[in-house]
Amino acid sequence: MPEKEKLRIDKYLWAIRIFKTRSIASDACNSGKVKLNGAHVKPAKTVTLGDRYEIKAENKKWIIEVVSLLHNRQKYEEAIKHYIDLSPKEIVDKTQQSAFIFNTGKRQSKQGRPTKKQKRDLDQLFK
Repeated sequence: MPEKEKLRIDKYLWAIRIFKTRSIASDACNSGKVKLNGAHVKPAKTVTLGDRYEIKAENKKWIIEVVSLLHNRQKYEEAIKHYIDLSPKEIVDKTQQSAFIFNTGKRQSKQGRPTKKQKRDLDQLFK
């Protein structure tokens, strides 16, 4: 049972659902996007309780503190119990605003391709 007490940082970040796959978590560690006390962390670094990590994920910057170890990926409601999110409020607000635009599908004006409705309207205009 002693091997259950050791947990790699890439596996932990995958299990608490910060990264979608373990290989993405490993790549983030290798590229310097995961830091412990300001120093870059390798994927094989052992996680201990009370560690504070700074993580730059795809669309959010996280600052987390490890509360308990999680060896297998679980649903989000269970995963968030294993860490404390210490991210500054302004970062959280900014990501929530961009997540709204991303999740609702509403695009900002004059950006991206026209929607089907806009294409039909243009076709009607030029007929």
